[in-house]
Amino acid sequence: MKIILSAFMLAVFAVYTSAQNRLEKARTLAKANNELILLNFSGSDWCVPCIKLHKNIIESPEFKKLETDDKLLYLNADFPRSKKNQPAADIRKENEMLADRYNPKGLFPYTILMNGEGRILKTWQGLPAESAAEFTSAILAFKDAQKQ
Repeated sequence: MKIILSAFMLAVFAVYTSAQNRLEKARTLAKANNELILLNFSGSDWCVPCIKLHKNIIESPEFKKLETDDKLLYLNADFPRSKKNQPAADIRKENEMLADRYNPKGLFPYTILMNGEGRILKTWQGLPAESAAEFTSAILAFKDAQKQ
């Protein structure tokens, strides 16, 4: 019985630690480079506001500049419905763990801005009302406040 319980606990621990991989790596990089992390929960093939968010903001030149200027690390926890769009099994598990921790209500899109310590600075529920320029300016304001 002890062997079975031990094996079960090791399996749960292994799933949990691998599931936190992308976020933990992002947190380590964000701490080292004084960057912010943007975690976005989306349904890329069924959620119309998610699709608009990605098209109008995430793929915009303003947003891409934040990433290339080493001011922001972007993580997407995607939950597509179509079988052909499913991420790899390990990414699916990680997305589920991220959702359990940061998006227990299952909101889509749901976007979280956090610092390298994992402290949540701002959240956006649904499609942000801001333009891409306004959205990135809001992120930069948190970035500037973090320096002080």
